[in-house]
Amino acid sequence: MTDTTDATEHDPGLSARIDAAVARLTAAAASGAPCAPVREFLGRDDIDAAYETQRRLAAARSAAGARVVGAKIGLTAPAVQQQFDVFRPDFGVLFDDMTYAHAEPVPLERFLQPRVEGEIAFVLGRDIDRPGAGVADVLRATDFVLPAVEIVDSRIAGWDLAITDTVADNASSGAIVLGTTPYPLSGLDLSRVGMVLQRDGEPVSFGAGHACLGSPVVAVAWLARELAARGRPLRAGDVVMSGALGPMVSVGGPGRYRLALDGLGEVEAVIEKETT
Repeated sequence: MTDTTDATEHDPGLSARIDAAVARLTAAAASGAPCAPVREFLGRDDIDAAYETQRRLAAARSAAGARVVGAKIGLTAPAVQQQFDVFRPDFGVLFDDMTYAHAEPVPLERFLQPRVEGEIAFVLGRDIDRPGAGVADVLRATDFVLPAVEIVDSRIAGWDLAITDTVADNASSGAIVLGTTPYPLSGLDLSRVGMVLQRDGEPVSFGAGHACLGSPVVAVAWLARELAARGRPLRAGDVVMSGALGPMVSVGGPGRYRLALDGLGEVEAVIEKETT
């Protein structure tokens, strides 16, 4: 893969286009008004330029006081890939202010165009810093897993996404809601875990672990290799959202989203309007 920092040194025009993408996404997040796609600046296929845009946005967020707590994988489930006509996974950064616990109210107002999906979160007890990391490395490094709801969001109007749009926009991140009961991986086959996501008591999404790149463990191994190759390896203590197990569901307003995973318990995301 290209070292985008070096590439921008030899192509000032590229750096300027990345800056333009950063400015557009920053303005959309600040105003709450979705923006036009940033592929206008980055092209449809320049993944490295898109990740450099993401890096600059994350650096600004860290400078403003947010703390990195892990990473998320996006576009893992075929159902989600088909929703956006994007057929490769991507990743983004998780910050502390994106993280909520089971049943903790999540303010609807923090999102622009929220959607919900069910996932399995990995909490690492060891670093995974080998560029060639595989499933065994993930299994050894994982302290425990949790049921998790991701509230994905897009600063791009109408979710009109090419891969560079979602990568630049921190993999269309919004917030995560984590269960409170840890489960060790020993004896679990995450590829066989079934998922049901309910909205206000009505089932709205079904899925299974094998929809996530064959297994959520495989997805985390993919992420570990990608991040190690980019010089940002996964570290002990990181939370990793391993990707959707089924189709995402649009959020039209306040609601309670309860995720049930076979053998891994339940977690509930409570999305509420703020009271004045």
